[in-house]
Amino acid sequence: MTSLGGTDLVDWNLAVSTATRFARPGPEVSRDEARAVVAELRAHATAAEGHVRAYTQLDSGPLDTPVLVVDRPGWIRANVAGFREVLQPLMARMRERRSASPAGGMLTAVGGKVTGVEVGMLLSFLSSRVLGQYETFAPATTGLPAGGPGARAGRLLLVAPNIVQVERELDVRPHDFRLWVCLHEETHRTQFTAVPWLRDHLESEIQAFLAEADVDPATLVERVRQAFGALTGRNGQDAAREAVPDEPVVAPAEENGGLGIVDLVQTPRQREILERLTAVMSLLEGHADHVMDAVGPDVVPSVGEIREKFTRRRETGAGRLDRALRRLLGLDAKLRQYKDGERFVRTVVERAGMSGFNKVWTSPNTLPTKDEIADPERWLARVRPEGHRDLPGDGAA
Repeated sequence: MTSLGGTDLVDWNLAVSTATRFARPGPEVSRDEARAVVAELRAHATAAEGHVRAYTQLDSGPLDTPVLVVDRPGWIRANVAGFREVLQPLMARMRERRSASPAGGMLTAVGGKVTGVEVGMLLSFLSSRVLGQYETFAPATTGLPAGGPGARAGRLLLVAPNIVQVERELDVRPHDFRLWVCLHEETHRTQFTAVPWLRDHLESEIQAFLAEADVDPATLVERVRQAFGALTGRNGQDAAREAVPDEPVVAPAEENGGLGIVDLVQTPRQREILERLTAVMSLLEGHADHVMDAVGPDVVPSVGEIREKFTRRRETGAGRLDRALRRLLGLDAKLRQYKDGERFVRTVVERAGMSGFNKVWTSPNTLPTKDEIADPERWLARVRPEGHRDLPGDGAA
C-alpha cells in the first residue's frame, strides 16, 4: 500500500495497522481444520452460484470475479482499499481546499493521523462480525486480486474465522451454515454481475452524496465531534454550541431514534440521496436474505434452525458496548434493511412471481423507492410487472 503521508483526511496506512493490531484473534483451530474450512467454503461458493442462478433466473454469464477466503486482517486490508477507491473524489476536493489555507497541510496531516486511528478502531470492531461481503468497488491490491474489466473489479470475500466462530456460537451444523452464508454472498455477486447498470448507478449515487459533503476539515471534525457527543451523551450539546453556534445541535441518540454517525453529519441534500441509497441497499440485502432461505430447504436441511438462531443473535448485541457501537455505526439501521427488504421481495414474488419481481432490475427507474420498500403494493401498482395479480378490491379494471 502506497504511503500517502499527510495528503489525505485519513491516514489509510495507519488505519490498516491500527485495525490489524486491535482485531480480536479468531477461534482456535488446528492447521488441518483451517485448511478444511477454506476448502469447504470455496466449494460452497462454487455450488451456490448454480443454486442462486436457478432460483433468481438471473444470468450473470461467465464469472471472473474471484472468491477470496480471508482472515480478519485480510478483510481489513480489502475494505480499506475499497474505501480509498470510493473516497478519491472527496479527498481530491479536500486537498484543493487544504492547499488554499496556510495551515492546511499541518491540519490535514494531524487530522489524518487521528482519523486513521479512529477508522482503524472501527474496522477492528467490524472485522470480527462480518461473515462475508461482495466488494463492488474493489481495486486489485497485493494479495487481494479483483475481477477483470467485465466484472468491474468486484470480488467476493468470505471471512473464515468469523464463520467458524458464529457456527460454534449458534451450535448449528457447520456444513449447512457455511453453504447458507455462501448463498447470501453469491446472491450479491449475481446482482452486480447480472445487472450491468447497477454498479454504475450505485457509484453515481454515492459520489453525489459525497459531492454534497462539506470539504472544510474543521467543520467535518466538529460535526463528527457533535455526533459522538450526542451518541455518548458526553456534553455534546454544550460543546457544539460553544464551537459552532450557528449549526443545529443534534439530540442524544435516544431522542433522535438511534441515528448513526452518518445520519448525524449529513446535509439536507444528502438526506434525499441517502433515502434512495437506503432503498437500493434494502432491496439488495432483502433479496439476498430471501434467496438464501428460499434456496435453503433444498440444499440446507437445517435452514429453519439456522435462520431462527441467527436472527435471534443478529437482533441482540453481545452487551452494552456492542449495542452502542452498532448504533453508532448504523448497524441497527442495516438490520431494518434486511427485514424491510426481505418483506418487499417476498411480497412481490408471491404476487408477481420471480419473473415479475425481476422487473426491478430493468433500469434505475424501476428500483423501489423507500416508501415502496415499506409498501410493496405501491411498487406493484407503479411498475405493474407481467404476472402481477391484483388483490380483490384494489381498483383493478
